[in-house]
Amino acid sequence: MKTKPFLIGLLLLVGLLGAASPIFAQSSPPPSEKTKLVEALVNKAATLIDSKGKAAFSEFRVKGSEWFHDDTYLFVYDMESNVLLNPAFPAREGTKVTGQKDVDGKLFHDAMIWTAQTKGSGWVDYMFPKPGQTQPSRKWTYVKEAKIDEVPGLVGSGFYFE
Repeated sequence: MKTKPFLIGLLLLVGLLGAASPIFAQSSPPPSEKTKLVEALVNKAATLIDSKGKAAFSEFRVKGSEWFHDDTYLFVYDMESNVLLNPAFPAREGTKVTGQKDVDGKLFHDAMIWTAQTKGSGWVDYMFPKPGQTQPSRKWTYVKEAKIDEVPGLVGSGFYFE
């Protein structure tokens, strides 16, 4: 009965792969033009913030600019979860976003801060309603660490994956 050891081995392998499934979780959106554009925008913004500090924010607020057009905009947090810039939702500026969860229970703002602090930059996905909608959709956000007038923070931008 050579089949029995083979089946047991196969079941063990399937069990191990199932238990290790987070290893296979996607850590960035599929490669696309939008992915490249968002990464380039955030990297360029981080460089500007590193050199100009908060003075760069006025450029990020201009509608129709490379920084803020269509559904693309930048946001900036300090590492204490304070929103320093959000031109699309200015009422959020001055608020603290730590502990906010998406519909799946993911602490997505905390994940953005953790990514910037530990990796320097990276992608975070979460569920969030598109503008004008109430039903959440998958959103990918790219964040990068930046020094805002010598204070550690992050700049980010995202898009809805469809």
